[in-house]
Amino acid sequence: MTLTLEPILLSAGINPAEVQVIRHAHVREHEGSGLLGIHADSSDEEILRYTSQQSAKTRVFPVDPPSIWIVFVREGGDRARFWSIVENRGEIANDGILRKFDLVVSAQMADLKNRLVIGWRSPRAWRLNGLTAATYPVKEIADARPVAFPGFDQLVLDHSQLQAVMREHRYASWRTALSSVMGVYLITDTSDGRQYIGKADGAENICQRWKAYATNGHGGNVELRGLEPTNFRFSLLRVFDPTTPLREIDTAESHFKLALGTRKHGLNRN
Repeated sequence: MTLTLEPILLSAGINPAEVQVIRHAHVREHEGSGLLGIHADSSDEEILRYTSQQSAKTRVFPVDPPSIWIVFVREGGDRARFWSIVENRGEIANDGILRKFDLVVSAQMADLKNRLVIGWRSPRAWRLNGLTAATYPVKEIADARPVAFPGFDQLVLDHSQLQAVMREHRYASWRTALSSVMGVYLITDTSDGRQYIGKADGAENICQRWKAYATNGHGGNVELRGLEPTNFRFSLLRVFDPTTPLREIDTAESHFKLALGTRKHGLNRN
C-alpha cells in the first residue's frame, strides 16, 4: 500500500478540502509577471515573499484562495520537497498585474520541513487543490539532521524558532543544554523595541520556562499578555548552575532590569 499525502495532512489537523497546494520551481523570473524567482539558496524570507505575490489574472490564481497554503519546492523530475504551510490572512495589494497577500508561516507540519518529499504527478501544474494533492504519493521522509547548539552567548530566537526548538527532534541537544541551567533572559518586542527581563530559578530551568512561551506566547506574564508573540525575540543575559542560590539569580535579574531600564521604559512592572 502506497503512503499518500492525505494521512499526513489529516494527522496535522488539516482538511485537504480546505487548502491549496503550491509547488515552486527554481526560475529566474515568475512567469508572466517578471517577478524575480527563487533558487536553491533562497532564504525562507525570500521564499515567503515570492509566495505572497501572485498573478492578478484569475485564470492563473483564484479570486478567493483558501486560508491555508501548503508550499513545496520542485526537486527534479516528479519530486517536490515540503517547505512550509502558510496562513493566508487576505489580499493586501493588487496593481492589476500582481496581487500581494499577507502570509504568515504556520507551525503546522514544521517538523517535516525539508524532510517530506512527494511525487508530483502533474508536471505542468504548479498549483493544485488539496483533494488532488492528497492523493499524491509520499516518496521520502528524511531523518531530521541535528542542529548544533550555538552556545548560550550566541542564542537569539524568534518565537517560531523557539517553538521549533521545543518541539523538533533535531534540536534535542538545545533542549538538553537549556535544561542544564537557570538564568536571566531577555525578551524584546521587535515591533517597538520594548524589553522584558525574566528569570528561571529553582522552580524551573531555562528550557521549562521558555517552553511556556513557546506554548502560549506570554509564559503567564501579565506584561506580555495581549502582545503579539510573533514579534518576540528571545536571548540569554546570564546563565547559572542549578546549585546557585536563588538570591544570586534575583540580584542578577534586578541588575539587568536597572541597567536596561525595563521597569521605566520596558515591559517589567517590578
